[in-house]
Amino acid sequence: MPDTGWIASIVAAAVFALAAISVVHALLQRRDTGTIIAWVGLIVLLPLGGSLLYWLFGVNRIRRRAHALREGYLIADPSAGEATLAEPPERWRRLLHSGDRLSPFRLAGGNAIEPLFDGDRTYARMLDAIDAARHSITLATYIFDYDRVGERFVAHLQQAQDRGVQVRILIDAIGARYSRRNTLRQLRRAGIPAAAFMPVHLPRSLAAFNLRNHRKMLVIDGTRAFTGGMNIRRGHSHTDPGPRPIHDLHFELRGPACSQLQRVFAEDWLFATGERLDGPRWFPENTESAGARACRGLPDGPDEDFEVLNFTLQSALAEARERVTIVTPYFLPDVALTGALKAAALRGVRVDILIPARSNLRLVEWASRPQQAELLERGCRLWLTPPPFNHAKLMLVDGEWALVGSANWDPRSLRLNFEFNLECLDAGLGGELATWADHLREQSHPLTLDEVRARPLPAQLRDGAARLLTPYL
Repeated sequence: MPDTGWIASIVAAAVFALAAISVVHALLQRRDTGTIIAWVGLIVLLPLGGSLLYWLFGVNRIRRRAHALREGYLIADPSAGEATLAEPPERWRRLLHSGDRLSPFRLAGGNAIEPLFDGDRTYARMLDAIDAARHSITLATYIFDYDRVGERFVAHLQQAQDRGVQVRILIDAIGARYSRRNTLRQLRRAGIPAAAFMPVHLPRSLAAFNLRNHRKMLVIDGTRAFTGGMNIRRGHSHTDPGPRPIHDLHFELRGPACSQLQRVFAEDWLFATGERLDGPRWFPENTESAGARACRGLPDGPDEDFEVLNFTLQSALAEARERVTIVTPYFLPDVALTGALKAAALRGVRVDILIPARSNLRLVEWASRPQQAELLERGCRLWLTPPPFNHAKLMLVDGEWALVGSANWDPRSLRLNFEFNLECLDAGLGGELATWADHLREQSHPLTLDEVRARPLPAQLRDGAARLLTPYL
């Protein structure tokens, strides 16, 4: 019988070497201590499996390629043609300066920003805008179901294409799989240029499986845009919600800042297809003022400084004086953000955090519970919003500064996803959003420290175990 001991020794040595290299890479490349501990612990516990999972899901393999594509492209001159805000208010100067350092864009004045609080109104506005398009339509979304809502969008986009409007559609490759019928295929059959962002061809592209485009942006003629948290699917429609109704928040934007959304889309489109979108059809040279509100885009993703969103949230909490309102469907802030929330509450700032009473992702819900006690102990107030599932994303500071868009307060949005948010500065818009948030809070259940502490031991153990999975969620 042949001696196979030497083969086993070679395999064991190879596994050990792979594990050692993985641990060294995690120690040198990862920034977050909790994430380092989680990955190193997994690698030590499962040398082969943990190492493979780390190289597949824990390493950003697209950063270098994306930077190469970005070099010298549109975003290099972010303020071209924009009406930048000449003199920001003294009260917000430091926070806006932080945004200047983090965002490729400057705060642009002369915009009209309107919050849209339900899917039916949002979709009607978006379809009207598509019908009014004369030159170009760009649409990026995470989910585009080919259901009753999606069919309407495809039909209107095809009509726009038929009358000579240039249309480009970008759907995340994983988000496209949420629909039983393939929307990309339907768009291409209609002759509409449509692409999947980061297609998944197993096992070759498994390394990019976790890096998704979560942005939701529709830009019409470079001067009218929509962004926020809504995907294109039936659940957002109040008149026909289907089996999984969702409450969400979206925004219509007119004015110079629309070019910022267009620039972000153009970068994503170039990355996905290699086609460069340029010229007045996509970027009109003279964008007229449409209102008096100021805003700027804050793109964030694993191919650029993924701490843009995290630092923006921390900076806003540090500048808060009276009140902070946070609405998010998934609440898993890291240690730094949790500390900033507690510090704001300790300074006397009223911190209201509104999260769904029941999440559509139970593991995320369980993982978020262990930190609730420490937030309540330091004076933060937690509110459990009633059904339907609230998918809205909002941070409002002192009734005037707002951050809205696609990002959640979870590791996926903070580190892995490509996100797009709008930083807005306007007391009128802040008042509208505060009224909406207060109405939502009045319908919500205030979570108390006694309730948290009274949870049965098995539930606490389950939640604590789920918390250990936070870096992977």
